Amino acid sequence: MTNQNATIHIVDDDPSMLKYLSDLVGTLNYKSKTYDDASEFLSKYSNGDHGCLVLDLRLPGISGLELHQKLSENNIDLPVIMISGFGDVSTVVKAMKAGVLDFLEKPFKGQELLDLIQKAVNENKSDRLKNSSQNITLERLNSLTKREREVMELVVDGQLNKNIAKQLGISVKTVEVHRASVMNKMAVSSVADLVRMYLDVKDND
Repeated sequence: MTNQNATIHIVDDDPSMLKYLSDLVGTLNYKSKTYDDASEFLSKYSNGDHGCLVLDLRLPGISGLELHQKLSENNIDLPVIMISGFGDVSTVVKAMKAGVLDFLEKPFKGQELLDLIQKAVNENKSDRLKNSSQNITLERLNSLTKREREVMELVVDGQLNKNIAKQLGISVKTVEVHRASVMNKMAVSSVADLVRMYLDVKDND
């Protein structure tokens, strides 16, 4: 993904700040979309957008923290950089605990924000690639039969074919057939790769 594929969403009720931030984002060759308040953002945002959200803390109607909570509730995985001219320690702590990527107090240096935007976009890209990989793994897991799944889980647990056969009440030859089918459906060439894929999705259940 190049910079042109990322969109930086900016929510601030100050028109001059919106223009400044939009122009600043343009120096990184990112696209930007601006919104006067949280309601406008919620009505126009598409969850497919790759990028990040630069969000003012104090907004008319829905506040920045409330908007961030709504993103979490709707499983919108957009990194948030919170900005405010009225930040205090308790607010910053609350925002960070809620999962905000970072918090900048106005006035801030443009480069500070650009560095955070770059970090946010990279994290968002990495998360989306990881989620895509996990979705592929889940699709492959779902293609396994019940018996193949049982064999796979015992293989991942480090069991030998003869032990798997004994536990499942089937022949070693049948275990070998199921095991080969598992490796084929999961598109892996080694048990180590199978274990890695399996643990990757299990850790995120």
